[in-house]
Amino acid sequence: MKILSVENLMKTYGEKTLFNEISFTVSEGQKIGLLGVNGTGKSSLLKIIAGTESADDGKIIKPKDYVISYLPQHEDFDKNQTILEAVFESEDKIMILVKNYEKTLQKLQADPVNDTLQNELIILQAEMDSKNAWDLEANAKTILSKLGLNDLNLDVTLLSGGQKKRVALAKALIHPCDLLILDEPTNHLDYECIVFLQEYIKRLQNAVLFVTHDRYFLDEVTTALLELSNGNIYRYEGNYQYYIEQRAAREEQEAATNEKRNNLFRRELAWMRRGAKARTTKQKARIQRFEDLSGKMGQQEQVELEMNFKQTRLGKKVVEFKDVSKSFGEKKILDHFNLLLIQNDHIGIIGENGAGKTTLLKMLIGKEKVDDGEIETGQTVKVAYYSQIQEVQSPTMRVIDYIKEEAEVIYTPDGKTISSSQMLETFLFPTHSHGVQIGKLSGGEKRRLYLLKLLMTAPNVLLLDEPTNDLDIDTLTVLEDYIENFNGVVVTVSHDRYFLDKVTNKLLIFEGNGKVSSTLESYTEYLERKTIEAKEIQLEKAIVEKPVYQKEQKKKRLTYQEQKEWDSIESDIEKLESEIERLNEKLLEVGSNFEEAFKLSKEIEEKEGQLENKMERWSVLSDLVESL
Repeated sequence: MKILSVENLMKTYGEKTLFNEISFTVSEGQKIGLLGVNGTGKSSLLKIIAGTESADDGKIIKPKDYVISYLPQHEDFDKNQTILEAVFESEDKIMILVKNYEKTLQKLQADPVNDTLQNELIILQAEMDSKNAWDLEANAKTILSKLGLNDLNLDVTLLSGGQKKRVALAKALIHPCDLLILDEPTNHLDYECIVFLQEYIKRLQNAVLFVTHDRYFLDEVTTALLELSNGNIYRYEGNYQYYIEQRAAREEQEAATNEKRNNLFRRELAWMRRGAKARTTKQKARIQRFEDLSGKMGQQEQVELEMNFKQTRLGKKVVEFKDVSKSFGEKKILDHFNLLLIQNDHIGIIGENGAGKTTLLKMLIGKEKVDDGEIETGQTVKVAYYSQIQEVQSPTMRVIDYIKEEAEVIYTPDGKTISSSQMLETFLFPTHSHGVQIGKLSGGEKRRLYLLKLLMTAPNVLLLDEPTNDLDIDTLTVLEDYIENFNGVVVTVSHDRYFLDKVTNKLLIFEGNGKVSSTLESYTEYLERKTIEAKEIQLEKAIVEKPVYQKEQKKKRLTYQEQKEWDSIESDIEKLESEIERLNEKLLEVGSNFEEAFKLSKEIEEKEGQLENKMERWSVLSDLVESL
C-alpha cells in the first residue's frame, strides 16, 4: 500500500503562522476533505504537498514512484493551446501516447482517405495495445464528455472562466496518479457535473485530498476529514456528518478545559493583586504561571454570540416588480416579469451563467434601470448588497478600524449591546487579528470582513450574490445562522445546494430568453425532479428514433476497442459480483467496529457503482453486436 506522510510541517507568512509542526498520513484509497477558516492555510498545504510551494520546516515522505495530480484554484494555460493539448499536457509517456492517438484520430476524421494518417493510426493503435493505454483513453473520453468538453480543438484562451475550470479539472482527473489533489473542484460546475465528479471520486482506487465548501459533496465522498485550526490539525474518520458530531464533542471538551483554566486564572489573578511579600523562587514560579495562563486565555477564550441584530421595522410592502422587461441588445433578461417581495421571504435565484441573476439584484438596488414596467420599493426598506466585486479596502487600515467605520457597537432586539471587537470574534476573527492590517489578510478573510461590515448596517433586506464562492464553511454556518434569525427579506444568487436548501423558502429559476419560473421546492428537490424529467425525455426520444436509426445507420462492425471490451466484459461483471458478495460477508463479521464497517460500506458502494456501469456498458455493446 502506498502512503504519503506529512511530518512536522511548518509554514509562516510574515508574522502569521499557518501551521505549526502538523503531521498526518494519506493512505491508498482514502478520500480526505480538508477544512478550515479562510486564511488558515488550506490551499498552501495542498501546494506544499503537490510540490508547487515549499514549507519552512518539516518533510513529506512518499515512495519514489509516487505520482501526484493537482488541480489548483486557478490554472494558467499556455497561449494557443487547444483543449486536447491542455488536458493531455504531461511528461508521462502514456499520456503523450493517448494525446497523439486522439490528435491523429481527429485528423483522420477530417481526411478519411489519407493513407499516411491511416498508417500512423495503425501504428499508434498497436502501441496503445502494447502499453495497455485503452483504459486511460476510454476514461479520458468519459470525463471530457461528462464535463461538457466535446470540441477538443477549441483554443483554451478563448474559453470562459468556468470552462477553463472544467478543462483544468479534466486534466487533473485524467492524469494517472497515486494521489489526486483538488482545490475547490466544484466551483463553476453545474449539478450534473458535480454528481458525476462525486460518483467518480467515490469509485477511484487511488487517494484523494481536496478542499471544497460543498457540504453535500463532502458528506457523500469523504472517508476522513482534516481540520486546520490555530496552526494545528485535527483528523476525523468518517464523512461530514460524523465530523460535525466529533468536532462538537472536541469543542465541548475544550470548553470544559477552558472553564477549569478560567477558575485557575481567577485564583492566580487574586493572588497577584494581593501582591507578594517576598520574591521567593516559589512565588516567581507562580508569577510565571500567571503570565502563561494569561497568554493562553487570550488565545483560546471565545465569545459566543447570536447573530441577531436590531433592524429597521419593515412594512407590509417591501418590493414589487410590475410587468418588468429588461434586455441587453438582443438578449432578453426579463419579459413582463412580476414579483412581490413580502416580509420573511427568503428567495434563492438559480439559472445558467449570463441569464440575468445578478442583473435582478442590481435592479433591486437601482443600479440597473428597467426597459418597461416599474419597480416599487417600500419606504422602510434598508438594503445591504453583498456583490461579487470586492469593496476597495485600504491595505494599511487595521481590521478593527475598518469595522468601527460602520459602528462601535451593535444593538440586539432585547436592547443589549455587542462591541465591534465581539462582532469580529463572532465572525471568526480572533482577538490577536484585530490589529492586523487588511492588506495582510487572505482573499477569503477580506470577503468575510466585507460581509460582516454589511451585516452591521442592520439591514432589513439582504441581497447576496454568490456568497459561497469565497467564504469557508465556518463563515457560511455563521451567515446561515444569521439568516435563520433574520426577520427581513433575503434574496440570494447561488449554486450551492446545501446553502440554498438551508436558507431559502422559494426559488426563482431563470430559464433564458426572459422567462422566469418559481417553485416552493428545495433546491435539491428541484434538481432531482429536473434530472428525472430530462431522463424521461431522452428515453421517449430514444424510443421514437430507434427504428429510424437502425434502418438508416445500421452499424457495420465493432471498433477495435469495442471488440476488446466485449470480449472481457462478462468476466469483469462476474468478478465484481463475487467481490461484492465477499465484502458483504466481511461486513457481517465486523460487529460493532464502526470504522471498519464504514470503510467496507464505502468499498461496497464503489464496487456496486462499477458493476452498474459495467452492466450499462454490456447492454450498449450487446445491442451493437445484435445489430451486426
